[in-house]
Amino acid sequence: MQQLQIRNLSKTYPNGVRALRGVDLTIGAGMFGLLGPNGAGKSTLMRTIATLQDPDGGSVRFGDIDVLTQKDRLRGVLGYLPQEFGLYPNLSAEAILDHFAVLKGLVDAKQRKAQVAALLEQTNLTAARKNAVGGYSGGMKQRLGIAIALLGRPQLVIVDEPTAGLDPTERHRFLNLLADIGEDVVVILSTHIVEDVRELCSQFAIIAAGEVKFSGAPAAVIDGLRGKIWRRVVARSELEDMQRKLRVISTRLVTGRPVIHVFHEGSPGPEFEAVEPDLEDVYFYHITGAAQGAASEAA
Repeated sequence: MQQLQIRNLSKTYPNGVRALRGVDLTIGAGMFGLLGPNGAGKSTLMRTIATLQDPDGGSVRFGDIDVLTQKDRLRGVLGYLPQEFGLYPNLSAEAILDHFAVLKGLVDAKQRKAQVAALLEQTNLTAARKNAVGGYSGGMKQRLGIAIALLGRPQLVIVDEPTAGLDPTERHRFLNLLADIGEDVVVILSTHIVEDVRELCSQFAIIAAGEVKFSGAPAAVIDGLRGKIWRRVVARSELEDMQRKLRVISTRLVTGRPVIHVFHEGSPGPEFEAVEPDLEDVYFYHITGAAQGAASEAA
């Protein structure tokens, strides 16, 4: 099975923003989650892998393909669903898929018709295949987007923030669709939604401020935080003081009162209770660490 190998990838935009800082990743077959906040560098990395922009330095290889110098070869095995994409609103899903299938090089009309029908069935759009896509819901448009990405049976599939803005029903339908793509294909799911990665990915990476903060299996990194995450309900007036004194990794309101999660090697105090860490704690632990590092660098 082919691997995607990314080595020392860097990118700085003309405005001075360092979007990627020496990114190293090895991604094998199956679902791989790329998790990070907005502005972390995820989309820059995805566009680079998809041959839509060049880095300042580093290398990207997919099997025997040098992605940065053999862009056409990579595009022949790539399926890409960007964060934002346009569709022809007055055309049907069937017509749009047929159009993109021709662009993908599927010139045999019989084979093209069969693949379009199979993808419409796979994405649960068969009943709406004759309808103009301008009337589709957000979730239906996303499912059509992944159908377009799967044309030509790609070996590498990239989906960038696919569930942002979807209601819970459509989100789960889309995640189930991604899970069914197949184990022999490299699928990269770029998202800032922790639940997407938790539900789908056996391997993932956290990227923040253009750097990979962690890469591996969710269970392994959760084990590393066991016994170090503490919870406490605080008054709003206490929150700023807590954030100054302790490594507060997340804050949420529960019945109107702030509940904080704190990273600490031992108990931070008698009013704190130990909690079993989950992937969200892992995410916030690395993201808050990256934010503190960026603040120190700026100072």
